[in-house]
Amino acid sequence: MRKDQRKHAGKNVAQYGMLIALAFVFSYVEAMIPLPLPVPGMKLGLANLVSVVGLYTVGLAGTAVTALVRIVLVGFTFGNTFSMIYSLAGGLMSMMVMAGAKKSGWFGTAGVSILGGVFHNVGQLAVAAYVTRTAGVFAYFPVLMAAGVVAGMVIGMLGGWIVERIKSVTKGMK
Repeated sequence: MRKDQRKHAGKNVAQYGMLIALAFVFSYVEAMIPLPLPVPGMKLGLANLVSVVGLYTVGLAGTAVTALVRIVLVGFTFGNTFSMIYSLAGGLMSMMVMAGAKKSGWFGTAGVSILGGVFHNVGQLAVAAYVTRTAGVFAYFPVLMAAGVVAGMVIGMLGGWIVERIKSVTKGMK
């Protein structure tokens, strides 16, 4: 490996480490905020801010790895096996939809994030329906969809603002 390749690889490792740490801190903060939400397990999705910014700065592969590592770390630290499975299902579904939406060019960061928020909930409900062997869990979908749209919009707008602000620093990092 040439010296310039090692330097680039070192920058990538450092950047992914910072993204993972930031997403982990957001997950921790979110776990510490007691919100009176109507659906069990419902969250704001603060760590999704890192995923939205990551998609636009480091690309899909780096963002997917960052999200996977964060979900596993948060699952072991604050959750359990089931919470990790639900998060992995939601995260995978969200990441696939956000990547497709971004690639299509039809959506800005807010639209990409809204779709990610909604489909994160779809992924989790699908796992819940499988685990409980009932489609009754989809009764939560309207509330979760509304929450996904609102949280996704806020996260997407913040993400778009951040991407714009750091564009000169992240140019060429993919």
